Amino acid sequence: MSGHSKWANIKRRKGKQDDIRGKIFTKIAKEIFVAVNQGGSDPDGNFRLKLCIQKARANNMPVDNINRAIQKAAGNAEGAGFDEVFYEGYGPEGVAILCEILTDNRNRTASEIRYLFSRNNGNLGETGCVAWMFNRKGRLVVDLANYNEDELMMLALDAGAEDFFAEDGKAEIITLPEFLEEVRSQIVAAGIEPEEAEITMLPQNTIEIKEPNIAAKIMRLIEALEDNDDVQNVYSNVDIPDEVMEQIE
Repeated sequence: MSGHSKWANIKRRKGKQDDIRGKIFTKIAKEIFVAVNQGGSDPDGNFRLKLCIQKARANNMPVDNINRAIQKAAGNAEGAGFDEVFYEGYGPEGVAILCEILTDNRNRTASEIRYLFSRNNGNLGETGCVAWMFNRKGRLVVDLANYNEDELMMLALDAGAEDFFAEDGKAEIITLPEFLEEVRSQIVAAGIEPEEAEITMLPQNTIEIKEPNIAAKIMRLIEALEDNDDVQNVYSNVDIPDEVMEQIE
């Protein structure tokens, strides 16, 4: 079935985030601040916070760190100081790049993001220049090692999922954002624990890059953006085949 995000596969193969645990923890803590500020400190009544906690656990963030971030956010209004914005632009070969940002200083962040684009063969664009190429979706990932693929697919679709794709022992379940929690809950109730559950931006179409040198340039831009403290997520419509990704890794 369609709906599979090739970009998600690239992120998993790249695995760069695992090498920078401190930076990841800081970004997750920032997300927790905003989630608590918007919806309170009870994850049962705050789905965004629940997703943040799941993401923290998936990245092996210590429970004490998670609890401290929640308590700190609940105890003051610091989380209100973050603006949620998107910066958009183009990488080599015109691939679309969409950056999800949490910042307490828009001018500083805009300057830094513009510099990263220009330094890495990209161009920062105007608001709306590439956002239309992406759809906001819910996404679940399940390890198929202990679950039957066909049974999981039927369960997910019956629960309201839009699409299902399985590859390399992993299943990706795509939902409308407002149905993510319902689909996740029904899967968990059936004894299946997703590895990931997130609201993400999926490209409507992708650009396949087969030339290793160009693919390497694109990945350098994406990695440079991901390393910025204010960038929470980077989305792209690039499609780099497995064999090309292996060469540039």
